[in-house]
Amino acid sequence: MSETFITDFTGRRATLVLKRPERRNALRQADLAPLTAALEAAAARPEIRVLVLTGTGDKAFCAGADLDEVARGEFKQAALDRLAQTLEDLPVPTICAFNGGVFGGGLDLAMACDFRVGIRGMRCAVPPAKLGIHYSLAGMTRAVHRLGLGAAKRLFLAAETFDDETLLKLQFLDYLVAREALSETVDRLADDIAALAPLAVRAMKRTLNAIARGEADPAAVRAEIERCWRSADFREALKARAEGRAPVFEAR
Repeated sequence: MSETFITDFTGRRATLVLKRPERRNALRQADLAPLTAALEAAAARPEIRVLVLTGTGDKAFCAGADLDEVARGEFKQAALDRLAQTLEDLPVPTICAFNGGVFGGGLDLAMACDFRVGIRGMRCAVPPAKLGIHYSLAGMTRAVHRLGLGAAKRLFLAAETFDDETLLKLQFLDYLVAREALSETVDRLADDIAALAPLAVRAMKRTLNAIARGEADPAAVRAEIERCWRSADFREALKARAEGRAPVFEAR
């Protein structure tokens, strides 16, 4: 097991926990490939239907790149971009559970998730303009898509710090709860997603991401639709509805 993150597979849920609270869960170069591999391992498990990404401590979910390594020229942005893209492309829905604020490149990981659950009092800030460096193209593109151009300019050009209510208003956060309600809220959301028809959920995630990138192929989407109509999961949903019970989906 890595010293800087924990991976857990329980039932239909995968959980990835960043574990450097003394450095606000900042990412070192040596962490990036193992984290990417952990996500790929989750994607390869057919029983997994949802992944939760969170951190330890009460200060921050993730502070992005370790600034000591950045200062020494040891941190390579391409590896962080690959990690975020792997997270965004994960076939199952992903939930970012904020145990604290999010800063720098940690924002890119959060934006790569499908859902974000925040806590009261959290903050978000991106410091490149204060350090004289340029944020990555992939991260800035994701910020414009998720937050809009105006909000992205406030973050990157004015180095503004967003509070919890601003993050909710910008629809960066899907849910904003008290710290003590975070686990319950995330568990409920994860359980609800895990109970849905996985073929349909995975297919619609691919379609939604393709739409957001301007890459949706109508023929490919039609094929996904036809596959779901022909699936055993659809037949199970109809049968369960007729029998007045919850469906049991098998991803086939």
